[in-house]
Amino acid sequence: MSDYQAVEGPASSKIRARIRLDFKGTARSRRIFGGKSIEKAAEEAREYNVAMFRNIPIQGLTINDIDLGMEVYTVFDDVSNAECAYAPVVLDVSADSVEELLKLVTREDFRKIEILSPPQLMVSRYELERLFFRLSEEMRHYRNYLERKYNLR
Repeated sequence: MSDYQAVEGPASSKIRARIRLDFKGTARSRRIFGGKSIEKAAEEAREYNVAMFRNIPIQGLTINDIDLGMEVYTVFDDVSNAECAYAPVVLDVSADSVEELLKLVTREDFRKIEILSPPQLMVSRYELERLFFRLSEEMRHYRNYLERKYNLR
């Protein structure tokens, strides 16, 4: 049982949110035949991740709906000095607690979150402490990931 309480009462014990993730497609070295466009790479990344969301349960989260209706878009990336494409997806999720939402909002492809219900939450100090601890852990893991990624190049 979670330490937060929905202001509406115990009937709404889950947090419902809409989360947008944009999956990146990067340019591969183009060969004469068989080279993929960055848009196609982004679409494939989106399809792969959506299949994972549909087939692999995430503890504390229920995926109610997956919206793939948004178009792939292309931007110039200053870091890699090349064009890259992003394929957005919007997840409608129900979470047991605020802490469970961190699994999605700390992802590299996270872009936006909208809390649909409840309209207000009361968070106990213990849940807030756990939330900050979990956020710190996720940031530490992400920092290690970035160090490995950029030190290996």
